[in-house]
Amino acid sequence: MKKPNIRITAADRRAVASPPLTDEELARLRPAQEVVPEIVALYRRGRGPQKRPTKRLVSLRLDPDVIEHFRARGPGWQVRINAALRKAAGLGPRD
Repeated sequence: MKKPNIRITAADRRAVASPPLTDEELARLRPAQEVVPEIVALYRRGRGPQKRPTKRLVSLRLDPDVIEHFRARGPGWQVRINAALRKAAGLGPRD
């Protein structure tokens, strides 16, 4: 899906910009850890391990034109390379 070509002007940015904080407002600011520690803890926890790892990380050298061929078709290029390798190996599609 192609993204629409939307131009944002300086006037657009000014129209939605927040006014600068006053010295009084700046003095009242507190670190997020003090205000909402549970949200910060969830964020810092990270993604964690996959529940059921199905792929293995490998290093593979490919010709530049092969990589560009798959990348030119957009996001998901690594999945398409995996599918092409499965087909070439006679493994069939993965469920």
